[in-house]
Amino acid sequence: MTRNHTPKTLAVLLRARMQSDPIPTPPPPRTGPDPDPAATPAATVRHWLHASASAASPSAAALDSFSDGYRSLDRVGRREILCSLATEYDVPRARVRDLMRQYMGVASAAAASGADGAEAEEEVKEGAASALYRMERGLRDALRPRYAGFLEAMNAQPGGLKLLAVLRADLLALLGEENAPALRALDSYLKEKLVTWLSPAALTLHHITWDDPASLLEKIVAYEAVHPIRNLIDLKRRLGVGRRCFGYFHPAIPGEPLIFIEVALLKDMAASIQEVLWDDPPTPESEATCALFYSISSTQPGLSGINLGKFLLKRVIDMLRRDMPSVQTFATLSPIPGFMQWLLAKLASQIKLSETESEERNSLGGACSTFRESILLPDEERMIHDAIEQADGNQGIELLQDILKSRQWVKSEKLLAALKSPLMRLCARYLAREKKRGKALDAVANFHLQNGAMIERINWMADQSEKGIQQSGGIMVNYLYRLENIEEYALSYSGTGLIHSSSSLSQYLEASKYCTYVYIMNEKKKGETFLR
Repeated sequence: MTRNHTPKTLAVLLRARMQSDPIPTPPPPRTGPDPDPAATPAATVRHWLHASASAASPSAAALDSFSDGYRSLDRVGRREILCSLATEYDVPRARVRDLMRQYMGVASAAAASGADGAEAEEEVKEGAASALYRMERGLRDALRPRYAGFLEAMNAQPGGLKLLAVLRADLLALLGEENAPALRALDSYLKEKLVTWLSPAALTLHHITWDDPASLLEKIVAYEAVHPIRNLIDLKRRLGVGRRCFGYFHPAIPGEPLIFIEVALLKDMAASIQEVLWDDPPTPESEATCALFYSISSTQPGLSGINLGKFLLKRVIDMLRRDMPSVQTFATLSPIPGFMQWLLAKLASQIKLSETESEERNSLGGACSTFRESILLPDEERMIHDAIEQADGNQGIELLQDILKSRQWVKSEKLLAALKSPLMRLCARYLAREKKRGKALDAVANFHLQNGAMIERINWMADQSEKGIQQSGGIMVNYLYRLENIEEYALSYSGTGLIHSSSSLSQYLEASKYCTYVYIMNEKKKGETFLR
Protein backbone atom coordinates (compact mmCIF):
# COMPACT_ATOMS: atom_id res chain seq x y z
CA MET A 1 0.00 0.00 0.00
CA THR A 2 1.45 3.32 -1.04
CA ARG A 3 1.92 6.32 1.19
CA ASN A 4 -0.91 8.18 -0.62
CA HIS A 5 -3.47 5.43 -0.12
CA THR A 6 -4.12 4.86 3.56
CA PRO A 7 -6.89 2.48 4.64
CA LYS A 8 -9.07 5.50 5.50
CA THR A 9 -8.53 7.00 2.05
CA LEU A 10 -9.41 3.79 0.26
CA ALA A 11 -12.47 3.29 2.43
CA VAL A 12 -13.82 6.73 1.53
CA LEU A 13 -12.94 6.48 -2.15
CA LEU A 14 -14.12 2.92 -2.85
CA ARG A 15 -17.19 3.21 -0.64
CA ALA A 16 -19.61 0.33 -0.93
CA ARG A 17 -17.62 -1.46 -3.62
CA MET A 18 -15.18 -2.66 -0.94
CA GLN A 19 -17.95 -4.01 1.28
CA SER A 20 -19.10 -7.60 0.97
CA ASP A 21 -22.77 -8.18 0.31
CA PRO A 22 -24.52 -9.21 3.52
CA ILE A 23 -26.36 -12.52 3.64
CA PRO A 24 -30.01 -11.66 3.01
CA THR A 25 -32.33 -12.16 5.95
CA PRO A 26 -35.56 -13.99 5.16
CA PRO A 27 -38.48 -11.55 5.25
CA PRO A 28 -40.97 -11.90 8.10
CA PRO A 29 -44.21 -13.65 7.26
CA ARG A 30 -46.85 -11.37 5.76
CA THR A 31 -50.10 -10.82 7.59
CA GLY A 32 -53.39 -10.17 5.94
CA PRO A 33 -54.35 -10.73 2.30
CA ASP A 34 -51.66 -10.15 -0.29
CA PRO A 35 -52.17 -7.55 -3.02
CA ASP A 36 -53.16 -8.53 -6.54
CA PRO A 37 -49.99 -9.79 -8.29
CA ALA A 38 -51.09 -7.97 -11.45
CA ALA A 39 -51.52 -4.62 -9.65
CA THR A 40 -49.35 -1.63 -10.48
CA PRO A 41 -46.56 -0.73 -8.01
CA ALA A 42 -48.57 2.25 -6.75
CA ALA A 43 -51.67 0.08 -6.28
CA THR A 44 -49.61 -2.43 -4.30
CA VAL A 45 -48.31 0.32 -2.02
CA ARG A 46 -51.86 1.63 -1.58
CA HIS A 47 -52.88 -1.87 -0.52
CA TRP A 48 -50.25 -1.89 2.24
CA LEU A 49 -51.17 1.68 3.17
CA HIS A 50 -54.78 0.62 3.67
CA ALA A 51 -53.70 -2.45 5.64
CA SER A 52 -51.59 -0.24 7.92
CA ALA A 53 -53.79 2.85 8.25
CA SER A 54 -57.02 0.91 8.79
CA ALA A 55 -55.69 -1.31 11.56
CA ALA A 56 -55.86 -0.30 15.20
CA SER A 57 -52.37 -1.77 15.61
CA PRO A 58 -50.63 -2.07 12.22
CA SER A 59 -48.44 -5.15 11.78
CA ALA A 60 -44.70 -4.72 11.32
CA ALA A 61 -44.90 -6.74 8.10
CA ALA A 62 -47.48 -4.37 6.57
CA LEU A 63 -45.44 -1.30 7.58
CA ASP A 64 -42.27 -2.83 6.11
CA SER A 65 -44.09 -3.64 2.88
CA PHE A 66 -45.36 -0.08 2.62
CA SER A 67 -41.91 1.35 3.35
CA ASP A 68 -40.13 -0.85 0.80
CA GLY A 69 -42.80 -0.26 -1.81
CA TYR A 70 -42.91 3.52 -1.32
CA ARG A 71 -39.14 3.84 -1.71
CA SER A 72 -39.31 1.97 -5.02
CA LEU A 73 -41.95 4.27 -6.54
CA ASP A 74 -41.21 7.03 -9.02
CA ARG A 75 -42.36 10.64 -8.53
CA VAL A 76 -45.80 10.02 -10.05
CA GLY A 77 -46.40 6.95 -7.88
CA ARG A 78 -45.35 8.77 -4.72
CA ARG A 79 -47.70 11.64 -5.58
CA GLU A 80 -50.58 9.16 -5.86
CA ILE A 81 -49.78 7.66 -2.45
CA LEU A 82 -49.45 11.05 -0.74
CA CYS A 83 -52.77 12.27 -2.17
CA SER A 84 -54.42 9.04 -1.05
CA LEU A 85 -52.97 9.34 2.46
CA ALA A 86 -54.03 12.99 2.77
CA THR A 87 -57.60 12.60 1.49
CA GLU A 88 -58.73 9.04 2.27
CA TYR A 89 -57.35 8.94 5.82
CA ASP A 90 -58.14 12.49 6.89
CA VAL A 91 -60.45 13.57 9.73
CA PRO A 92 -63.80 11.66 9.52
CA ARG A 93 -65.91 14.77 9.14
CA ALA A 94 -69.29 12.98 8.95
CA ARG A 95 -68.66 11.45 12.37
CA VAL A 96 -67.52 14.82 13.71
CA ARG A 97 -70.77 16.44 12.52
CA ASP A 98 -72.89 13.70 14.18
CA LEU A 99 -71.01 14.06 17.45
CA MET A 100 -71.36 17.84 17.34
CA ARG A 101 -75.15 17.55 16.82
CA GLN A 102 -75.40 15.15 19.78
CA TYR A 103 -73.20 17.40 21.90
CA MET A 104 -75.27 20.51 21.14
CA GLY A 105 -78.47 18.58 21.86
CA VAL A 106 -77.28 17.46 25.30
CA ALA A 107 -75.93 20.93 26.09
CA SER A 108 -79.25 22.55 25.09
CA ALA A 109 -81.23 20.06 27.14
CA ALA A 110 -79.04 20.69 30.17
CA ALA A 111 -79.50 24.45 29.81
CA ALA A 112 -83.29 24.09 29.42
CA SER A 113 -83.63 21.88 32.49
CA GLY A 114 -81.58 24.35 34.46
CA ALA A 115 -84.20 27.00 33.67
CA ASP A 116 -86.90 24.94 35.46
CA GLY A 117 -85.46 25.75 38.83
CA ALA A 118 -82.55 25.12 41.14
CA GLU A 119 -83.89 21.72 42.28
CA ALA A 120 -84.33 20.40 38.73
CA GLU A 121 -80.95 21.79 37.71
CA GLU A 122 -79.26 19.92 40.58
CA GLU A 123 -80.87 16.65 39.48
CA VAL A 124 -79.61 16.79 35.89
CA LYS A 125 -76.35 18.62 36.46
CA GLU A 126 -74.23 15.58 37.28
CA GLY A 127 -75.64 13.38 34.52
CA ALA A 128 -75.37 16.11 31.87
CA ALA A 129 -71.82 16.95 32.83
CA SER A 130 -70.83 13.28 32.63
CA ALA A 131 -72.40 12.97 29.16
CA LEU A 132 -70.73 16.14 27.93
CA TYR A 133 -67.31 14.97 29.13
CA ARG A 134 -67.77 11.66 27.31
CA MET A 135 -68.80 13.45 24.13
CA GLU A 136 -65.87 15.86 24.35
CA ARG A 137 -63.49 12.91 24.56
CA GLY A 138 -65.22 11.41 21.56
CA LEU A 139 -64.91 14.68 19.67
CA ARG A 140 -61.20 14.89 20.43
CA ASP A 141 -60.71 11.37 19.12
CA ALA A 142 -62.80 12.07 16.03
CA LEU A 143 -60.88 15.23 15.21
CA ARG A 144 -57.67 13.21 15.08
CA PRO A 145 -56.92 12.32 11.44
CA ARG A 146 -57.05 8.61 10.61
CA TYR A 147 -53.46 8.71 9.33
CA ALA A 148 -52.25 9.68 12.82
CA GLY A 149 -52.01 6.08 14.03
CA PHE A 150 -50.23 5.04 10.84
CA LEU A 151 -47.60 7.79 11.20
CA GLU A 152 -47.00 6.98 14.87
CA ALA A 153 -46.70 3.26 14.14
CA MET A 154 -44.26 3.99 11.31
CA ASN A 155 -42.13 6.15 13.61
CA ALA A 156 -41.88 3.24 16.08
CA GLN A 157 -40.81 0.88 13.30
CA PRO A 158 -37.05 0.34 12.65
CA GLY A 159 -36.15 2.70 9.80
CA GLY A 160 -39.54 4.38 10.07
CA LEU A 161 -38.31 7.83 11.07
CA LYS A 162 -36.07 7.97 8.02
CA LEU A 163 -39.02 6.92 5.82
CA LEU A 164 -41.18 9.67 7.33
CA ALA A 165 -38.46 12.24 6.56
CA VAL A 166 -38.41 11.01 2.95
CA LEU A 167 -42.20 11.13 2.83
CA ARG A 168 -42.31 14.72 4.07
CA ALA A 169 -39.61 15.79 1.59
CA ASP A 170 -41.83 14.43 -1.20
CA LEU A 171 -44.83 16.15 0.38
CA LEU A 172 -43.06 19.53 0.43
CA ALA A 173 -42.12 19.12 -3.24
CA LEU A 174 -45.73 18.25 -4.07
CA LEU A 175 -47.03 21.29 -2.17
CA GLY A 176 -44.82 23.43 -4.39
CA GLU A 177 -46.84 22.18 -7.36
CA GLU A 178 -50.36 22.00 -5.90
CA ASN A 179 -51.21 23.75 -2.66
CA ALA A 180 -54.19 21.52 -1.76
CA PRO A 181 -55.76 21.96 1.72
CA ALA A 182 -55.63 18.22 2.48
CA LEU A 183 -51.92 18.08 1.63
CA ARG A 184 -51.24 21.16 3.77
CA ALA A 185 -53.06 19.55 6.69
CA LEU A 186 -51.01 16.36 6.32
CA ASP A 187 -47.78 18.35 6.19
CA SER A 188 -48.76 20.41 9.24
CA TYR A 189 -49.61 17.31 11.27
CA LEU A 190 -46.49 15.41 10.22
CA LYS A 191 -44.28 18.42 10.98
CA GLU A 192 -45.77 18.72 14.49
CA LYS A 193 -45.09 15.05 15.15
CA LEU A 194 -41.51 15.29 13.83
CA VAL A 195 -40.85 18.26 16.12
CA THR A 196 -41.92 16.08 19.06
CA TRP A 197 -40.00 12.99 17.95
CA LEU A 198 -36.86 15.05 17.27
CA SER A 199 -36.80 17.03 20.51
CA PRO A 200 -33.29 17.91 21.76
CA ALA A 201 -33.68 15.35 24.54
CA ALA A 202 -33.87 12.60 21.91
CA LEU A 203 -30.77 13.79 20.02
CA THR A 204 -27.10 13.05 20.68
CA LEU A 205 -24.33 15.58 20.03
CA HIS A 206 -21.24 13.95 18.53
CA HIS A 207 -17.82 15.45 17.78
CA ILE A 208 -17.03 14.17 14.27
CA THR A 209 -13.36 13.42 13.67
CA TRP A 210 -11.14 11.79 11.06
CA ASP A 211 -11.25 8.61 13.16
CA ASP A 212 -15.01 8.14 12.61
CA PRO A 213 -16.19 5.39 10.22
CA ALA A 214 -15.67 6.04 6.52
CA SER A 215 -19.43 5.73 5.94
CA LEU A 216 -20.03 8.74 8.21
CA LEU A 217 -17.28 10.79 6.57
CA GLU A 218 -18.81 10.05 3.17
CA LYS A 219 -22.07 11.57 4.38
CA ILE A 220 -20.29 14.71 5.58
CA VAL A 221 -18.77 15.11 2.11
CA ALA A 222 -22.10 14.43 0.38
CA TYR A 223 -24.26 16.67 2.56
CA GLU A 224 -21.96 19.70 2.96
CA ALA A 225 -24.18 22.37 1.41
CA VAL A 226 -22.41 25.69 2.02
CA HIS A 227 -18.76 25.19 1.01
CA PRO A 228 -18.31 21.92 -0.92
CA ILE A 229 -15.50 19.67 0.26
CA ARG A 230 -13.10 19.43 -2.67
CA ASN A 231 -11.12 16.33 -1.76
CA LEU A 232 -9.91 14.17 1.09
CA ILE A 233 -7.18 16.64 2.03
CA ASP A 234 -9.84 19.33 2.44
CA LEU A 235 -11.98 16.95 4.51
CA LYS A 236 -9.08 15.97 6.77
CA ARG A 237 -8.21 19.63 7.25
CA ARG A 238 -11.76 20.52 8.33
CA LEU A 239 -11.62 17.76 10.93
CA GLY A 240 -8.06 18.49 12.12
CA VAL A 241 -6.22 20.98 14.32
CA GLY A 242 -7.99 24.28 14.81
CA ARG A 243 -11.24 22.92 13.45
CA ARG A 244 -14.31 21.23 14.89
CA CYS A 245 -17.27 19.46 13.37
CA PHE A 246 -20.31 18.54 15.46
CA GLY A 247 -23.41 16.65 14.45
CA TYR A 248 -26.83 15.90 15.91
CA PHE A 249 -27.72 12.19 15.72
CA HIS A 250 -30.94 10.28 16.42
CA PRO A 251 -30.87 6.61 17.48
CA ALA A 252 -33.50 5.76 14.86
CA ILE A 253 -31.16 6.94 12.06
CA PRO A 254 -27.78 5.53 13.15
CA GLY A 255 -24.56 6.62 11.50
CA GLU A 256 -26.10 9.65 9.80
CA PRO A 257 -26.24 13.17 11.26
CA LEU A 258 -29.51 15.04 10.95
CA ILE A 259 -27.56 18.30 10.89
CA PHE A 260 -23.90 19.22 11.39
CA ILE A 261 -21.93 22.39 11.96
CA GLU A 262 -18.32 23.25 11.11
CA VAL A 263 -16.25 25.53 13.36
CA ALA A 264 -12.91 27.29 12.89
CA LEU A 265 -10.90 28.29 15.96
CA LEU A 266 -9.20 31.61 15.16
CA LYS A 267 -7.49 34.58 16.77
CA ASP A 268 -9.95 37.03 15.26
CA MET A 269 -13.26 36.96 13.43
CA ALA A 270 -12.51 36.07 9.80
CA ALA A 271 -13.54 38.45 7.01
CA SER A 272 -13.40 35.94 4.12
CA ILE A 273 -13.98 32.25 3.60
CA GLN A 274 -10.56 32.05 1.98
CA GLU A 275 -9.02 32.78 5.41
CA VAL A 276 -10.98 29.90 6.92
CA LEU A 277 -10.45 27.25 4.25
CA TRP A 278 -6.88 28.08 3.25
CA ASP A 279 -5.03 29.35 6.34
CA ASP A 280 -1.80 27.37 6.60
CA PRO A 281 -0.77 26.56 9.20
CA PRO A 282 -3.97 26.88 11.25
CA THR A 283 -4.08 28.99 14.38
CA PRO A 284 -2.74 27.07 17.39
CA GLU A 285 -5.74 26.14 19.49
CA SER A 286 -4.10 27.56 22.62
CA GLU A 287 -4.09 31.01 20.95
CA ALA A 288 -7.68 30.90 19.65
CA THR A 289 -10.10 33.46 21.04
CA CYS A 290 -12.86 33.21 18.40
CA ALA A 291 -15.08 30.26 17.44
CA LEU A 292 -16.29 30.94 13.91
CA PHE A 293 -19.24 28.91 12.61
CA TYR A 294 -18.77 28.83 8.85
CA SER A 295 -21.11 26.06 7.69
CA ILE A 296 -24.36 24.51 8.94
CA SER A 297 -25.78 21.74 6.75
CA SER A 298 -28.99 19.74 7.13
CA THR A 299 -28.97 16.24 5.71
CA GLN A 300 -32.73 15.66 5.57
CA PRO A 301 -34.86 17.88 3.26
CA GLY A 302 -37.93 16.43 4.97
CA LEU A 303 -36.98 18.19 8.22
CA SER A 304 -37.27 21.64 6.63
CA GLY A 305 -38.85 24.13 9.03
CA ILE A 306 -37.79 22.15 12.11
CA ASN A 307 -35.16 24.34 13.77
CA LEU A 308 -32.61 21.77 14.87
CA GLY A 309 -29.85 24.28 14.09
CA LYS A 310 -30.90 26.52 16.98
CA PHE A 311 -30.39 23.76 19.54
CA LEU A 312 -27.20 22.54 17.86
CA LEU A 313 -25.66 26.02 17.99
CA LYS A 314 -26.44 26.45 21.68
CA ARG A 315 -25.09 23.01 22.57
CA VAL A 316 -21.87 23.63 20.63
CA ILE A 317 -21.36 27.07 22.21
CA ASP A 318 -21.83 25.55 25.67
CA MET A 319 -19.37 22.76 24.89
CA LEU A 320 -16.72 25.13 23.51
CA ARG A 321 -17.07 27.47 26.49
CA ARG A 322 -16.54 24.54 28.82
CA ASP A 323 -13.61 22.98 26.93
CA MET A 324 -11.89 26.18 25.72
CA PRO A 325 -12.23 29.04 28.24
CA SER A 326 -9.95 31.25 26.12
CA VAL A 327 -12.61 31.42 23.39
CA GLN A 328 -14.77 34.44 24.14
CA THR A 329 -16.14 35.39 20.72
CA PHE A 330 -18.79 33.28 18.99
CA ALA A 331 -19.60 34.43 15.47
CA THR A 332 -20.43 33.18 12.00
CA LEU A 333 -19.16 33.82 8.51
CA SER A 334 -22.37 33.37 6.58
CA PRO A 335 -23.51 33.49 2.95
CA ILE A 336 -26.25 35.87 1.82
CA PRO A 337 -28.07 33.60 -0.64
CA GLY A 338 -30.94 35.92 -1.57
CA PHE A 339 -29.12 39.23 -2.06
CA MET A 340 -28.41 39.20 -5.82
CA GLN A 341 -31.82 37.80 -6.65
CA TRP A 342 -33.46 40.59 -4.65
CA LEU A 343 -31.23 43.29 -6.17
CA LEU A 344 -31.71 42.17 -9.77
CA ALA A 345 -35.48 42.06 -9.24
CA LYS A 346 -35.38 45.55 -7.71
CA LEU A 347 -33.36 46.90 -10.64
CA ALA A 348 -35.67 45.29 -13.21
CA SER A 349 -38.71 46.77 -11.46
CA GLN A 350 -37.26 50.30 -11.42
CA ILE A 351 -36.13 50.08 -15.04
CA LYS A 352 -39.67 49.04 -16.01
CA LEU A 353 -41.13 51.98 -14.10
CA SER A 354 -38.70 54.33 -15.82
CA GLU A 355 -39.73 53.02 -19.22
CA THR A 356 -43.40 53.42 -18.33
CA GLU A 357 -42.75 56.99 -17.20
CA SER A 358 -41.06 57.78 -20.51
CA GLU A 359 -43.94 56.29 -22.50
CA GLU A 360 -46.52 58.26 -20.49
CA ARG A 361 -44.56 61.47 -20.93
CA ASN A 362 -44.51 61.01 -24.71
CA SER A 363 -48.18 60.07 -24.95
CA LEU A 364 -49.41 62.85 -22.62
CA GLY A 365 -47.33 65.62 -24.10
CA GLY A 366 -44.87 65.80 -21.21
CA ALA A 367 -47.17 65.32 -18.20
CA CYS A 368 -46.75 62.13 -16.15
CA SER A 369 -46.40 60.89 -12.61
CA THR A 370 -44.29 58.06 -11.22
CA PHE A 371 -43.84 56.47 -7.83
CA ARG A 372 -40.33 55.05 -7.99
CA GLU A 373 -37.18 54.63 -6.02
CA SER A 374 -33.73 56.09 -6.41
CA ILE A 375 -31.57 52.98 -5.91
CA LEU A 376 -28.17 54.57 -6.58
CA LEU A 377 -26.69 57.65 -4.96
CA PRO A 378 -25.46 60.33 -7.42
CA ASP A 379 -21.78 59.60 -6.63
CA GLU A 380 -22.34 55.87 -7.12
CA GLU A 381 -24.03 56.40 -10.47
CA ARG A 382 -21.19 58.68 -11.60
CA MET A 383 -18.56 56.10 -10.64
CA ILE A 384 -20.38 53.39 -12.60
CA HIS A 385 -20.57 55.66 -15.67
CA ASP A 386 -16.86 56.43 -15.35
CA ALA A 387 -15.99 52.72 -15.15
CA ILE A 388 -17.88 51.92 -18.37
CA GLU A 389 -16.18 53.08 -21.54
CA GLN A 390 -19.34 52.96 -23.65
CA ALA A 391 -22.32 53.80 -21.49
CA ASP A 392 -24.49 54.76 -24.53
CA GLY A 393 -26.52 57.19 -22.43
CA ASN A 394 -28.01 54.44 -20.26
CA GLN A 395 -29.11 55.10 -16.71
CA GLY A 396 -26.94 53.93 -13.85
CA ILE A 397 -29.44 51.23 -12.84
CA GLU A 398 -29.45 49.84 -16.40
CA LEU A 399 -25.66 49.73 -16.44
CA LEU A 400 -25.60 48.10 -13.01
CA GLN A 401 -28.08 45.43 -14.12
CA ASP A 402 -26.05 44.62 -17.24
CA ILE A 403 -22.79 44.45 -15.26
CA LEU A 404 -24.21 42.12 -12.61
CA LYS A 405 -25.81 39.82 -15.16
CA SER A 406 -22.54 39.39 -17.04
CA ARG A 407 -20.64 38.20 -13.91
CA GLN A 408 -17.41 39.30 -15.57
CA TRP A 409 -17.12 42.40 -13.42
CA VAL A 410 -15.14 40.53 -10.75
CA LYS A 411 -12.21 40.37 -13.20
CA SER A 412 -12.05 44.16 -13.60
CA GLU A 413 -10.35 46.24 -10.91
CA LYS A 414 -12.10 49.34 -12.19
CA LEU A 415 -15.56 47.76 -11.93
CA LEU A 416 -14.78 46.26 -8.54
CA ALA A 417 -13.90 49.71 -7.23
CA ALA A 418 -17.02 51.27 -8.77
CA LEU A 419 -19.42 48.62 -7.45
CA LYS A 420 -18.10 48.22 -3.92
CA SER A 421 -19.90 51.23 -2.46
CA PRO A 422 -23.39 50.59 -3.92
CA LEU A 423 -23.31 46.82 -3.39
CA MET A 424 -22.15 47.06 0.23
CA ARG A 425 -24.74 49.73 1.00
CA LEU A 426 -27.56 47.81 -0.71
CA CYS A 427 -26.49 44.58 0.99
CA ALA A 428 -26.66 46.25 4.41
CA ARG A 429 -30.13 47.50 3.57
CA TYR A 430 -31.18 44.03 2.34
CA LEU A 431 -30.07 42.37 5.57
CA ALA A 432 -31.28 44.95 8.07
CA ARG A 433 -34.31 46.57 6.40
CA GLU A 434 -35.90 44.25 3.85
CA LYS A 435 -38.50 42.05 5.54
CA LYS A 436 -41.22 39.53 4.84
CA ARG A 437 -44.07 39.24 7.34
CA GLY A 438 -42.07 41.33 9.77
CA LYS A 439 -38.95 39.15 9.67
CA ALA A 440 -35.70 39.34 7.70
CA LEU A 441 -36.19 38.55 4.02
CA ASP A 442 -32.94 36.59 3.81
CA ALA A 443 -33.40 33.02 5.07
CA VAL A 444 -29.94 32.72 6.64
CA ALA A 445 -30.30 36.11 8.33
CA ASN A 446 -33.69 35.10 9.71
CA PHE A 447 -32.21 31.87 11.10
CA HIS A 448 -29.43 33.59 13.03
CA LEU A 449 -31.50 36.57 14.14
CA GLN A 450 -34.26 34.38 15.58
CA ASN A 451 -31.55 32.49 17.46
CA GLY A 452 -30.39 35.73 19.15
CA ALA A 453 -27.52 36.92 16.95
CA MET A 454 -26.83 40.45 15.72
CA ILE A 455 -25.43 41.65 12.39
CA GLU A 456 -21.84 42.54 13.16
CA ARG A 457 -20.10 43.17 9.82
CA ILE A 458 -20.42 42.69 6.07
CA ASN A 459 -17.30 41.73 4.12
CA TRP A 460 -16.43 42.67 0.54
CA MET A 461 -15.25 39.87 -1.77
CA ALA A 462 -15.38 37.40 1.08
CA ASP A 463 -16.50 34.50 -1.13
CA GLN A 464 -15.03 34.66 -4.62
CA SER A 465 -16.35 31.28 -5.74
CA GLU A 466 -18.77 31.14 -8.64
CA LYS A 467 -21.62 30.36 -6.24
CA GLY A 468 -20.63 33.24 -3.95
CA ILE A 469 -20.55 35.77 -6.80
CA GLN A 470 -23.87 34.53 -8.17
CA GLN A 471 -25.72 34.61 -4.83
CA SER A 472 -24.34 37.68 -3.10
CA GLY A 473 -21.79 39.42 -5.33
CA GLY A 474 -19.07 37.83 -3.19
CA ILE A 475 -20.24 39.57 0.02
CA MET A 476 -20.49 37.59 3.26
CA VAL A 477 -21.74 38.61 6.69
CA ASN A 478 -20.58 38.02 10.26
CA TYR A 479 -23.39 37.37 12.74
CA LEU A 480 -22.23 37.76 16.33
CA TYR A 481 -23.66 35.86 19.29
CA ARG A 482 -23.17 38.06 22.35
CA LEU A 483 -23.81 35.54 25.10
CA GLU A 484 -25.18 38.13 27.51
CA ASN A 485 -27.71 39.38 24.93
CA ILE A 486 -28.81 36.22 23.10
CA GLU A 487 -32.15 35.81 24.86
CA GLU A 488 -32.94 39.54 24.74
CA TYR A 489 -32.18 39.80 21.01
CA ALA A 490 -34.11 36.63 20.20
CA LEU A 491 -37.20 37.84 22.08
CA SER A 492 -37.18 41.33 20.54
CA TYR A 493 -36.74 39.90 17.04
CA SER A 494 -39.49 37.33 17.57
CA GLY A 495 -41.88 39.86 19.07
CA THR A 496 -41.36 42.99 16.98
CA GLY A 497 -38.93 42.03 14.22
CA LEU A 498 -36.25 44.30 15.69
CA ILE A 499 -32.88 43.59 14.08
CA HIS A 500 -29.82 44.46 16.14
CA SER A 501 -26.72 45.54 14.22
CA SER A 502 -23.31 47.01 15.02
CA SER A 503 -22.06 50.55 14.49
CA SER A 504 -20.02 49.36 11.50
CA LEU A 505 -23.27 48.80 9.62
CA SER A 506 -24.56 52.28 10.48
CA GLN A 507 -22.56 54.04 7.77
CA TYR A 508 -24.28 51.96 5.08
CA LEU A 509 -27.75 52.20 6.60
CA GLU A 510 -27.38 55.96 7.08
CA ALA A 511 -26.49 56.40 3.42
CA SER A 512 -29.51 54.34 2.40
CA LYS A 513 -31.79 56.99 3.92
CA TYR A 514 -31.06 59.17 0.92
CA CYS A 515 -32.27 56.45 -1.48
CA THR A 516 -35.96 56.44 -0.69
CA TYR A 517 -39.20 56.12 -2.57
CA VAL A 518 -40.14 59.42 -4.18
CA TYR A 519 -43.23 60.59 -5.98
CA ILE A 520 -42.25 62.52 -9.07
CA MET A 521 -44.68 64.63 -11.04
CA ASN A 522 -43.74 66.24 -14.29
CA GLU A 523 -46.16 68.84 -15.48
CA LYS A 524 -45.88 70.93 -18.61
CA LYS A 525 -47.02 74.50 -18.04
CA LYS A 526 -46.43 77.53 -20.19
CA GLY A 527 -43.70 75.82 -22.16
CA GLU A 528 -41.70 74.96 -19.00
CA THR A 529 -41.23 71.68 -17.12
CA PHE A 530 -41.45 71.66 -13.36
CA LEU A 531 -40.20 68.88 -11.07
CA ARG A 532 -42.09 68.53 -7.82
